[in-house]
Amino acid sequence: MKNIDKNSLENAYRLFESGAIEKLEIGTTKGLQDIHQYLFGGLYDFAGKIRTQNISKGGFRFATALYLNEILAKIEQMPENTFEEIIAKYVEMNIAHPFMEGNGRTMRIWLDMILKSNLKKVVNWQFVDKTLYLQSMERSPINDLELRTLLKENLTDEVENREIIFKGIEQSYYYEGYEKEKDDIL
Repeated sequence: MKNIDKNSLENAYRLFESGAIEKLEIGTTKGLQDIHQYLFGGLYDFAGKIRTQNISKGGFRFATALYLNEILAKIEQMPENTFEEIIAKYVEMNIAHPFMEGNGRTMRIWLDMILKSNLKKVVNWQFVDKTLYLQSMERSPINDLELRTLLKENLTDEVENREIIFKGIEQSYYYEGYEKEKDDIL
């Protein structure tokens, strides 16, 4: 695991261990920025900052930087009362992709905080297959049913279970192509 990834993974653990996660705004752009800053502060000079450049991945163009602040304001106003509404908001935030790097890892924590606050549940990410998840995310701008089904099957009410949270963080990094090396002690 590259140092930047190892350091941000350690920061993710610390975000929960320290209790700092409990002080962040839930479901807001500011809360998302604060998570990003916590994970990547000191590692990227753009940590916690909304991107000003256009980005794409695998031929998909994320929201245009010129309109990103307006888009984020609209996403923030989306309802989050039901599982379906929360996933719709998550999908829209993924399309926005507000940061130059680290969007997925940041947004999965953000999603879990919304789920925990509003439904008293979190995703047990360790059981969410990487290929199925990435494929459903890719298709989610057109239809989020596949993503909703995949995540709903893996919801748990064990929102304070340290093992579920930390295994979920590790899985989140795995989705992005990072794997712990045998000598990584975290």
